Amino acid sequence: MKRLLAPAALAAALCAPLASLLPAAALAHENTLTPRHGGVVVEVRDVEYELVAQPQRLALHLRDHGRALIAPEARARVTLLSAGKTQQVELQPSGDHLQADGAFAVGPGAKAVAVVTMPGRQPATARFVLR
Repeated sequence: MKRLLAPAALAAALCAPLASLLPAAALAHENTLTPRHGGVVVEVRDVEYELVAQPQRLALHLRDHGRALIAPEARARVTLLSAGKTQQVELQPSGDHLQADGAFAVGPGAKAVAVVTMPGRQPATARFVLR
């Protein structure tokens, strides 16, 4: 019986230090989704979407593993839902992000749904609740 316990005890002794590293490995991969432009950030399929919603401008910043992700052919359609009203907005590339200028109802609690299309990728849908 001691022979059966010795390998099991040895395995447990070897695995215990490795198991203590698992939370650190998970945190190293975990992204904190911190806004870099003052907006609201969500993650969809390993891409971070940050929506900066102002009354005169909507901007959508995309990041892939921390790097800005934008293609000249990228497009986004944002649907704003606020106070029972719906507004559709088309965003176009503008430097390192997508943007639209106009008049937008973007108060706290408003919701936004962005459908983003980029070449070589499936369309992605990102949902936001504005603060």
